[in-house]
Amino acid sequence: MEIFGTEYRIKGEADAEYIRRVAGYVDSKMQQIAQASATASVAKLAILTAVNIADELFRERQDRERALAALAERLKLVEE
Repeated sequence: MEIFGTEYRIKGEADAEYIRRVAGYVDSKMQQIAQASATASVAKLAILTAVNIADELFRERQDRERALAALAERLKLVEE
């Protein structure tokens, strides 16, 4: 798989299509951040990409927690 112009051999427990999708997502995020950033260092770009993806993960977790809390509250109302 190619990520930001470099070929990587990635192995994992998941099926090959899933790994390709993940690698493609990382590549697209790096391309997006590279266009918006003046940094020429691939290492710095990789760190910025990791921070952006971690931010997305944290926001998704917060959204899920809020949705679960709202669902639990509705369930309480229905049970009463």
